[in-house]
Amino acid sequence: QVQLVESGGELVQTGGSLRLSCAATRSIFSFNRMGWYRQAPGKQRELVATIVAGGSTNYADSVKGRFTISRDYAKDTINLQMNSLKPEDTAVYYCNVRDWTNTEYWGQGTQVTVSS
Repeated sequence: QVQLVESGGELVQTGGSLRLSCAATRSIFSFNRMGWYRQAPGKQRELVATIVAGGSTNYADSVKGRFTISRDYAKDTINLQMNSLKPEDTAVYYCNVRDWTNTEYWGQGTQVTVSS
């Protein structure tokens, strides 16, 4: 079993930056894929960014060039640096990991609100 705890979400103005962090209760070496998803009110959950064990990353078109996903093996965290934030980035952001048995785990989410 894995627990994921997100942090870093808050209210920020348009153009601002935030750094989200997801702390895992297990070594992130045990995951072959790690990522961030978001869900805005009235919308489906959508992929924001992923990073796989080999280091390749994937981003939603809407965040390319603005968001950067990274991992810290020493701290067992998955991070999302978000720059040039827009009101449309407002959502609950969820951390997601998949281990080598293809079992997926989700965090409880952290609220990001971007004011216009």
